[in-house]
Amino acid sequence: MGKATGFMEIKREEAQERDPLTRLHDWKEYSAPFSDEVMSRQGARCMDCGTPFCHIGMEINGAASGCPIYNLIPEWNDLVYKGKWKEALDRLMQTNNFPEFTGRVCPAPCEGSCTVAISDPAVAIKNIEQAIIDKGFENGWIKPRIPQRRSGKKVAIVGSGPAGLAGADQLNQAGHSVTVYERADRIGGLLTYGIPNMKLDKDVVERRVRLLEQEGIEFVTNTEVGKDITADELKEKFDSVILCTGAQKHRDLVIEGREAEGVHFAMDYLTLATKSLLDSNFEDGNYIDAKGKDVIVIGGGDTGADCIATSLRQEAKSVTQFGKHPQLPMARTSNNMWPEYPHVFSLEYAHKEAKEKFGEDIRQYSIQTKKFVADENGKLKELHTVEMKKVRDENGMFVYEEVPGTEKVWPAQLVLIAIGFEGAEQPVLKHFGVDTNNRRVNAEYGDFSTNVEGVFAAGDARRGQSLIVWAINEGREVAYTVDQYLMGKSTLPTVNAM
Repeated sequence: MGKATGFMEIKREEAQERDPLTRLHDWKEYSAPFSDEVMSRQGARCMDCGTPFCHIGMEINGAASGCPIYNLIPEWNDLVYKGKWKEALDRLMQTNNFPEFTGRVCPAPCEGSCTVAISDPAVAIKNIEQAIIDKGFENGWIKPRIPQRRSGKKVAIVGSGPAGLAGADQLNQAGHSVTVYERADRIGGLLTYGIPNMKLDKDVVERRVRLLEQEGIEFVTNTEVGKDITADELKEKFDSVILCTGAQKHRDLVIEGREAEGVHFAMDYLTLATKSLLDSNFEDGNYIDAKGKDVIVIGGGDTGADCIATSLRQEAKSVTQFGKHPQLPMARTSNNMWPEYPHVFSLEYAHKEAKEKFGEDIRQYSIQTKKFVADENGKLKELHTVEMKKVRDENGMFVYEEVPGTEKVWPAQLVLIAIGFEGAEQPVLKHFGVDTNNRRVNAEYGDFSTNVEGVFAAGDARRGQSLIVWAINEGREVAYTVDQYLMGKSTLPTVNAM
């Protein structure tokens, strides 16, 4: 590395953010860019470690450790330190189709396994990644890559999330004619409708989609397979089909009062808010409004945080987030050692905003919702909870028990259920006749083929709810497999080539 002692001399500088109270009045991205000088210093912190664990791309105890798309992190860190931004962009694009997405919304497992993070704050990898790709667009270095030759083969991809887009990008560059089908009115899947604008500006998504179109990919929106076009039609028209439909079957909270008006799935809430923002800047009224309401978000993950941020911008009266688990520790525990993903306490952008607005952390831990209560008109007015404690049962397994005397009634007119997803929606999968385990498509990683000839599956539809970087990984890998299927061999990059 150019600055061998950089990690010893330079401290990590946290990502710049706009003032929390100020940004609550708009829907623009909450982050603010670093200067080139700051980025150079941060790149200099990357140490000359023998084995860069930042890009090992493994799962340890069910969580990603290192970058699942094997970004060449030390190389582009060093190039940024030296001011060689275009060279850094070239290295970044070797492995990542969409750094402008991952640099904004990836939880950065690379930083959790950064060697510097053994004893000090990790290198600011995620911020450097975003800075590289943003500079690439600003300087006009990102240009359409038009394939010089076409293979004559045609591939249909069902679903336009990160897995579908990555697969489309790779296969298009291999010379195949790719058509992406999306049932929504805009391309991007959860990148467009699942992630709020202040976290990932939709102009950023649309910019990439326009680039992919210029490179030859065809996008078909408002088209649901099984309804507007059949599986047989796709199989007849195309040489191969890839199912990248995601895992959007909501996990529900089936308790007393669930039917009360005002209880919604988090993703429905976020989708309608983003669509109304993009369609009319909320003039159409086609969204679930939190204005003046006591809002409770059930679920402690990223989706729950996005619901907090959205409801704050809608001027909710109060916002509270429920989590089943205890508060995370401030530092790694003995059973969460490096290079595992660090399960430690943090304040996400939404939590910072809520703390500034209400003067305290709005999260409630170790709590379980027992029932919803509606008024005489069927509208939600409150919910009842009880605190939980984690204990070992007679078999030595951890279970949760209610704590007597901790029952509480909370006023609530809007509840958002953000407890994850059960798997892929089944209708389109059944329409194709692919085997599933009632949650995901049965297709082995590295092969991706289903029981139906010429039909493959990748992304969350195959692996279950996961990270954007795993989706990109699967999109890239399924593209290699499909290219091999169509041509007998492939020149696309892959980590699974024998």
